[in-house]
Amino acid sequence: MVEAGALLHDIGRSQTHSIEHGAMGGQIARRLGMPMELTHIIERHVGAGLTQDEARRNNLPKGHYIPETLEEKIVCYADKLIEGAREVGIDSTIDGFAQELGGDHPSIKRLQDLHREMVAVLGDKF
Repeated sequence: MVEAGALLHDIGRSQTHSIEHGAMGGQIARRLGMPMELTHIIERHVGAGLTQDEARRNNLPKGHYIPETLEEKIVCYADKLIEGAREVGIDSTIDGFAQELGGDHPSIKRLQDLHREMVAVLGDKF
C-alpha cells in the first residue's frame, strides 16, 4: 500500500497544483475504484495533514485530511522530504512551512510530531 500510495499520491496534480490536489486525487481514486486505503493516502498526504477547519478555509470538500494509519503517515512524511527532484531534510521543510504559513502555524507542530513518530518507527536515518 505504501508503494502504491507513493506512486499515486499526487494523482490530483493532473487537475490542479494547489492545496486541493489531495482532495481531487481522492475523488479520482474513488472514480477509478481504487481501494479506500489508497484513497485515504492520496487525500491525507498534503502538508502534515489538514484539520477540518483548515480544509474548510481552503474550500476543500468536507472530509478527513489528517493521516492516521502508518501507511498514510509514511507517504505523507516521505513527501515532505522531497522538493522537486531533490531530497531535503526535515529542518528545511519545517523552515519552508514557517516561511509560507507563519512560524506559529499549527501545521508545523503536526509536522514535528509526524517527524518524531517516523524517527521512532524508521530510525533516525531520515
